[in-house]
Amino acid sequence: MPAIAYLICFVEFCERASYYGVQQLIGNFVNRPLPEGGNGYGAPPRGTQETAGALGLGTVKANAVSQSFSMLVYCLPIFFGWLADTRTGRFRLICWGVVVFGVAHVLMCVSAAKPLLADGSAKTPYLLSLYILAVGAAMFKPNVSPLLLDQMTTRVPKVITAKNGERVIEDPESTTERVMLWFYLLINVGGFMGVATTYAEKYVGFWLAFLLPLLLYLPLPLLLWFMKPRLIHHPPGGNELGRVCRVLGVCFRRGGLFRIGRHGFWDLAKPTHIAASGLSIQTTWNDEFVEDVRRAFQATGMFCFFPIQYINDNGIGSAASYLSTMLTTNGVPNDVIQNFNSLSIILSVPIFNYGLYPLLRKLKIHYGPVARITTGLAMSSVGGAAYAVLNYYAYKQSPCGEYGSDNCTVGTGVAPITIWWMAIPYGLGGVSEIFVNVPAYGIAYSRAPANMRGLVSAINLLNTGFAYAIGLACSSVIRDPYLTWDFGGPAIAGGIVTITFYFLFRHIDKEEYSLNDAEENAVARKNSINPDAAEISHQREKSISE
Repeated sequence: MPAIAYLICFVEFCERASYYGVQQLIGNFVNRPLPEGGNGYGAPPRGTQETAGALGLGTVKANAVSQSFSMLVYCLPIFFGWLADTRTGRFRLICWGVVVFGVAHVLMCVSAAKPLLADGSAKTPYLLSLYILAVGAAMFKPNVSPLLLDQMTTRVPKVITAKNGERVIEDPESTTERVMLWFYLLINVGGFMGVATTYAEKYVGFWLAFLLPLLLYLPLPLLLWFMKPRLIHHPPGGNELGRVCRVLGVCFRRGGLFRIGRHGFWDLAKPTHIAASGLSIQTTWNDEFVEDVRRAFQATGMFCFFPIQYINDNGIGSAASYLSTMLTTNGVPNDVIQNFNSLSIILSVPIFNYGLYPLLRKLKIHYGPVARITTGLAMSSVGGAAYAVLNYYAYKQSPCGEYGSDNCTVGTGVAPITIWWMAIPYGLGGVSEIFVNVPAYGIAYSRAPANMRGLVSAINLLNTGFAYAIGLACSSVIRDPYLTWDFGGPAIAGGIVTITFYFLFRHIDKEEYSLNDAEENAVARKNSINPDAAEISHQREKSISE
């Protein structure tokens, strides 16, 4: 990895830390009322099992706010990814996103002022800051991973001489895998800001919880200024989306709607196929561009299966947050348990990077992206089932029975089950993200046309937005006494989706290599970048088949 790539990862760390630092507080700030006997800044009285709160709007409205915010964060990137590809470029839009993010953080700190919390008028500045934050995140998120991969200059396999004199293969696919694992690791290190902010809300108040992410965010403008002349910038390349639509139009005109997904559908738009058929359809693309479009649509088809993973990973809507309010905390903020998701990722990434994946390559076991994603989908379904079991027993042992998350005041108000049991489903969900999201970043970049990488990355994010949209649509039933089925239903659906996904896309694990080989060999032939590329590709394909 070049040094500039580490700086991009650090930028992502700062942005995600500031994002997750406030995102984890939404449930308590909106759902819970200002605690009686607290300090007036949202912190509950010391030595109680009470939870921090501010607006007291209830679980349904809190879930609606949380899900609509997150839905915007992951749906708006479709526009901003397209804008970066066609008009602004990635780096410029990232810079504008940082500015918008900063404004939102300042406004959010204002909403935590004691007088505003006391008379209930904190709602307007808080909600305004939250949705401004969503716009800033949407400008930033779809462009940072393509910008990072733009810095990887190795596009075809190379034979290089290592420092010890050994001749080795520098494989861009393995490089991408390692780079994105480090990228994802730093995302989740940033996610640990939620530990600091959840303790701050419980013991000091929301003013400090909102101030900490802002302080971490302040160095970003200076860091971006330092990075600008040192980056490889991919300039906006015009509207490839228009050409993609014309390719689709030719395919539908020649093959009809019902041929989509069948063998040879995309060949109908290739200029060579059109010429061989004796047709006079004017084209502004070549056969390679049609292949790029086919690969991009194949990738987006895979992304459509990802919402169920996210739902099982974190629970539908704010269900996991409501479950945490029913369990015994003994002074631990109920929100802090969410960070076991990030902790499991932080602990697992080095094992994957330096243990599992190198071992599999050494043993010549091809553990391709579809196999990894299938593993992740299965793990998230198991995690969803674990949530359901834990919620079942929380209802069974709560002094308020099946209404334990609705501000229960009977006895201790919680079930005699420690909140640390939630570390199991959160941990499973975190590891499942490594198997699903890390390959998705590489797929979005490698299988998209050069001037559509921001857009395809945004489509990947959009499916997380769909998961939040489902959570928003189900807001009315994400409450007592339905929480057990809110976890159990998606877990069952996840098992079905896992099997379906594998049988639909398992061929891509081998096809992915042949597609990359074809591209790399073409580059080697046309530009003479590396004459060893064809031989390396041949040997790699041979080892896979063996």
